Amino acid sequence: MPETLSPAVVNYSPEAGSVEIREIETPVIGDEDVLLEVANVGVCGSDLHQWTADHSWPVNYPVVLGHEFSGHIRQVGSRVVGWDEGDRVVSETAAVIDLNSPMTRQGRYNLDPSRKGFGYGVDGAMTRFVRVPSRILHKVPDALPLEIACLTEPCSVAFNAVVKNGRIEPGDRVLVLGPGTIGILCAAMARLCGAQVAVAGLPQDEGRLKIAASYGCETIIGSPEEWCKDRDGLGCDGVIDAAGASATLQIALQVVRPGGWISKVGWGPQPLNFNLDPLVQKNVTLQGSFSHYWPIWERVLALLASGQLDVKPIVGGIWPLEEWHTAFEKMHHGEVVKAVLAPGSV
Repeated sequence: MPETLSPAVVNYSPEAGSVEIREIETPVIGDEDVLLEVANVGVCGSDLHQWTADHSWPVNYPVVLGHEFSGHIRQVGSRVVGWDEGDRVVSETAAVIDLNSPMTRQGRYNLDPSRKGFGYGVDGAMTRFVRVPSRILHKVPDALPLEIACLTEPCSVAFNAVVKNGRIEPGDRVLVLGPGTIGILCAAMARLCGAQVAVAGLPQDEGRLKIAASYGCETIIGSPEEWCKDRDGLGCDGVIDAAGASATLQIALQVVRPGGWISKVGWGPQPLNFNLDPLVQKNVTLQGSFSHYWPIWERVLALLASGQLDVKPIVGGIWPLEEWHTAFEKMHHGEVVKAVLAPGSV
């Protein structure tokens, strides 16, 4: 049987810095849940935003952080079908949904207004054991290591932003704003779709931009306007706004061509404070992109298992759970693109 108590990385209040290791009880699972022993959990930018208290979403304090995770099933609920103890799995993030919601009935449960996710709405996976509804589990292919499989979630965010909510044709010029985890994965996904891709960042992003370059992308520090207008002077075909600031949307509107598109996946709580008339004048499609759903995960797992999508370049290291602060700091200061924790290591 699992241990009664396990260490967990807990965000305990809305004040900045309110994250610490606490001992928590092993969750009790319901009839349709599994108890997952966490092998690896990725640190997301949203975890950092809750740690620094500059997030823009409601949080149920205290809460265990972590929503990018992989592991093994250790217990199975009495009504769970198709899963067994020992199975290697990853989990989606929609921990709580209304099964009768019109969005859920359409298969778009990521857009159910009552949805609560791991790491802010319910306890997440920065601990040894996590309770997971069996409806959001996916089998990890045998050839895919769990420390890579745990990044299925951010890859699915990128797939949704680029493939589902963009409209790329081979040869399109696509600009990505923000070379964080999601930005680089969006750039990699756009390259898989046949686009010519540039990733723009700030001087302090130089290390991250080198990683973006390894995916075959152009990299830009400063204004991307020259690259966007290089082909015919009108601008790039599409922009993926993956920066954690509202101001980058203004840049996107400046450099996208008439009739082009913008897929906005980055969160930013700041007011816009600029004119949206170019959106109208240029007949631009502005598309928000949030989360993901079942078929996206299956497609991303296939891409990861086949090697078509390689996430190893973005992984800056794997740390024991007790060294969460080091992992958070390294991501926060841009020393690594993605930090991964290993709750079972010592």
